[in-house]
Amino acid sequence: MYRVFIDGREGTTGLRIAQRLQERADIELIRLPDDMRKDPESRRRALNGCDAAILCLPDAAAIEAAGMVENPDVVVIDASTAHRTNPDWAYGFPELSEKAMERAKASKRIAVPGCHASGFIALVYPLVEAGLLPSDALLSFHSLTGYSGGGKRMIAEYAQADGLDAPRAYALGQAHKHLPEMRRFSGLEHAPLFLPVVGNFYSGMLVTVPMRGDIEAVRRVYVKKYAGPVVEYREHLSEDGFLSAALLAGRDSMRISVEGSADRMQLIAAYDNLGKGASGAAVEILNIKMGADIAAGLVL
Repeated sequence: MYRVFIDGREGTTGLRIAQRLQERADIELIRLPDDMRKDPESRRRALNGCDAAILCLPDAAAIEAAGMVENPDVVVIDASTAHRTNPDWAYGFPELSEKAMERAKASKRIAVPGCHASGFIALVYPLVEAGLLPSDALLSFHSLTGYSGGGKRMIAEYAQADGLDAPRAYALGQAHKHLPEMRRFSGLEHAPLFLPVVGNFYSGMLVTVPMRGDIEAVRRVYVKKYAGPVVEYREHLSEDGFLSAALLAGRDSMRISVEGSADRMQLIAAYDNLGKGASGAAVEILNIKMGADIAAGLVL
């Protein structure tokens, strides 16, 4: 039985992870009583008494929690932004390459990728790796997300349904916290121009990157790179010319596609901001560390 402690279990990411794990016969979830969830010593004992600790906390709290882990056998999986560009932590997107998979298997410290960053990196890294995109390319991209990505505060705002019916662009100052990992793990020398947009739907994500080039060459790269079970290339995702950002809402998979003309295209990644963009990615990493099937407990 693999013992797992979710620190920050009451947040949106932690709740989804607990939901995925609670029925599994190969996992025992360590739970703290409500009056002990924020007690430092109780947390310290739980963090050091498990096989894997999953951190679903704000950045500062995640750094503090990781520092509490003194047991060298404990695997720490951090869903915050805090450690994603830390060279001592593996970046938890194993589908990117054999090296990424092997590092995830070998490391005791793994950072879960950011939701927006996951789609961008999944689309861009294979093309840089294959030489279809130069590393000095100047790219832009849009990411349409459900409001659950903003956590409890934003969920509460949308629950009031007061003037929030239209999609809202944000992070217009080009200082979004996912940009450093986008640059580092996409293989690009420059961070992209990034426009995230939040819509009035609970969860789901659609990332699009416009590009010029040979569309068939791009498709061949994705076909080879993404064969599932979690990340999979599909020739078409749109239906009647439309593509919903909620296509994979509630699921932990990601679908990659390319649509356009012979030399002008949109690179497309569809997934759930709480799935492959957060909770599902954390469970996938946990499966790797346990030696379980990579898709165990996931909703694909």
